Amino acid sequence: MELTTGNKKMEQYPVAIITGASRGIGRACAIGLAQNGYQTILVARSETSLLDVANEINEKYISDSSLSPIVFPLDLTELEKIEGFVKEVIQQVGRVDVLVNNAGLAVTGSLDVSISEFERASYSNLFSPFALLKEIVPIMRAQGSGYIFNIASQLGKTCFAGMGAYGAAKSALIGLNDSLFRELSGEGISVTAICPGWVNTDMAQEVGTPFADEDMIQPEDIMKTISWLLEMSPAAKVKEIVLECKGTIS
Repeated sequence: MELTTGNKKMEQYPVAIITGASRGIGRACAIGLAQNGYQTILVARSETSLLDVANEINEKYISDSSLSPIVFPLDLTELEKIEGFVKEVIQQVGRVDVLVNNAGLAVTGSLDVSISEFERASYSNLFSPFALLKEIVPIMRAQGSGYIFNIASQLGKTCFAGMGAYGAAKSALIGLNDSLFRELSGEGISVTAICPGWVNTDMAQEVGTPFADEDMIQPEDIMKTISWLLEMSPAAKVKEIVLECKGTIS
């Protein structure tokens, strides 16, 4: 199959958008999906960090230059820019087969956070994914296919003290995921919330993880989970997966 972009024709590969692709879970998913033959669209705030990931993929993980990642530096909390971003993606590659809705921000605190901090947690972990879904779902509906991975958190299922603002936003994302799972499954679109506990990322270190690196979930484990789900038959629908890390099991 060929895709025409302006005057240029290119072979059509499956397309995956990965948000928060500059580090941690997003970086692992960007590398893994590129290795699996996807044209990857990398989204995060830092263009420099995204280019580092794209260069690493080009140098180490793919041999076909047609699969070179496309980089979009974008702060997804600027909701008004999301529609234009998605239109640009479609103009360049014509479709979206996978969305890894991963970008988010850890905010510590519950009632002790300010209203503005609570809004910050909500914008990053709920409003931005919601706004992106509003643009991507109609595209997948028109295609009659697609897979959406909403990267939530174990804290959205069972929160613990001192993380109420973050847990509330992730819990709401899981609720949205549950509804879309039932709305879209009959239209050829799969929707899964992945809810990990502590993951060995910079974000975990910034929040102050109490666990050693080896006792936490690794970012590559999230990609392995996504690969497994993508390999399942279209009739198999998985609404949610909870991954606990070794350190929290007793």
